[in-house]
Amino acid sequence: TDAEVSTRKKTFAEVQTERLDQAERTVLIKCPSKLNEKKLLQYLASHGNVKSHFFFENRGISALIEFSEKSSIASLQDAVGIPSASEHHVVPFKSRLFTFTLKNPVSQHVEETPLHLSPQCHIPVKDLIEKLCLADSISSQMYVLLDEYQLTEENIRLRFLACSLVQDFAHAYFPDSTVKPFGSSVNTFGKLGSDVDMFLDFRDTGKHATKMKKGPFEMEYQMKRLPSERLATQRILSVIGDCLDNFGPGCANVQKILNARCPLVKFSHQPTGFQCDLSVSNSIAIRSSELLYIYGCLDSRVRALVFTIRCWARVHGLTNSAPGTWITNFSLTMMVMFFLQRRSPPIIPTLDQLKELAGEKDKHIIGGYDCSFVSDLRKIKPTKNTETLDVLLGAFFEYFGNFDFRKNSINLRKGKEVNKPESSPLYIWNPFEQDLNISKNVNQPQLEKFIAMARESAWILQKEDKTQQMINKEPWGLAALLIPFGKNNSSKMKNRMKGIGSETIRSLLDSLKLNNASSQQKAVGK
Repeated sequence: TDAEVSTRKKTFAEVQTERLDQAERTVLIKCPSKLNEKKLLQYLASHGNVKSHFFFENRGISALIEFSEKSSIASLQDAVGIPSASEHHVVPFKSRLFTFTLKNPVSQHVEETPLHLSPQCHIPVKDLIEKLCLADSISSQMYVLLDEYQLTEENIRLRFLACSLVQDFAHAYFPDSTVKPFGSSVNTFGKLGSDVDMFLDFRDTGKHATKMKKGPFEMEYQMKRLPSERLATQRILSVIGDCLDNFGPGCANVQKILNARCPLVKFSHQPTGFQCDLSVSNSIAIRSSELLYIYGCLDSRVRALVFTIRCWARVHGLTNSAPGTWITNFSLTMMVMFFLQRRSPPIIPTLDQLKELAGEKDKHIIGGYDCSFVSDLRKIKPTKNTETLDVLLGAFFEYFGNFDFRKNSINLRKGKEVNKPESSPLYIWNPFEQDLNISKNVNQPQLEKFIAMARESAWILQKEDKTQQMINKEPWGLAALLIPFGKNNSSKMKNRMKGIGSETIRSLLDSLKLNNASSQQKAVGK
């Protein structure tokens, strides 16, 4: 749609600023199950113009209400009562979370038009597979998957609201600070149901620093000094964590993980339904979010392919939400980006090319690393590549099914296969911290499993007879790849797998079978 295209061309910073501002004009209201939408909106309108609203299901029905003016919230807060503390004592913190009840609900048995509820989670894979079988090509299957899994407008608003509500606490101590989402909530690759990563940012305080430098004297704040930035981060997070735990309405299971490489506070935010991770500003993580945002906006095939590969990897147990030796979603996303840089002609530019396009404002040196790249999407020439997603999906599996992981590493700066600097099984250069491998956690058996699954998938796509499968009502195309391979494949494969404990032997057997299959395939094709 035209509207979507115009929103697509905004810079990352513009979108962020707009959404953060929108979140500050927003409140969240828990509603009764028999709700008269009109009456609620009439009541709210007495405090100011309601710009937009939606309802969603989360332990009952809730409404997100966006006012046109921030002042309407203060007016509403003045009129709202404190809960009567009969069996509980309350912490008198006044937030933007309210409960709306009807005093005499019995008299309201007028037939209500049912509320439209915005879904906040994606459909299960088995339902997805049924939907995919109704599409007419692999490309359209991939867009169906993207549409089912990607964040909705409503879900994004809830994410920014969760940050804004945490920011209200931070403001008690640090009135200039902001709390912003980063990672999958903002990089266009977020999936419904994923956690919200947020960080506390004091960088606006840095702007004050330059103000007093002019003139014959200097004036600065007296501030507590600590031996390291890390210690300051730990103390700040510890106190904010305690605040959320003790005073935050709906903040539960608060865990302070202060000794991690990146100290953070984990908590579940019940009013919005999100699991949240709060850390202190990490500039490089924000640059990564923006880089992916740019890639995601450049070409619609990028997101469709990433969502597809991530769903495929999850179904086959290649990724896992628990930390371990699995490939992470971030690594997988980077592998897809690299693959798209390697197409001829390339579908997305390399990071070095984006750096060449950077203007003065785009210059960012962070901790000695050059993190500059262009932020204005209009400066990037669109690709001349016209390959369909059908082609790209098969090509992705073939490319990585035959990639020389022993020798080569994946470098998005150059968009080239580079000799591995050290012997990790999978080496993907961190795009900004050039001496780090973002997939250092992945072990050999997990990599071999990935290769085997990629080969098997390439093979299934090649040998497939779509019309026959559609006639037989069998899953075809992408749907066939989202069924665990032991299940509807030949019994031969099952027998082969029986009684084999070691993951590596299993992967090797897989890859032998696939090597064999693909060489036969090639022989037939000649």
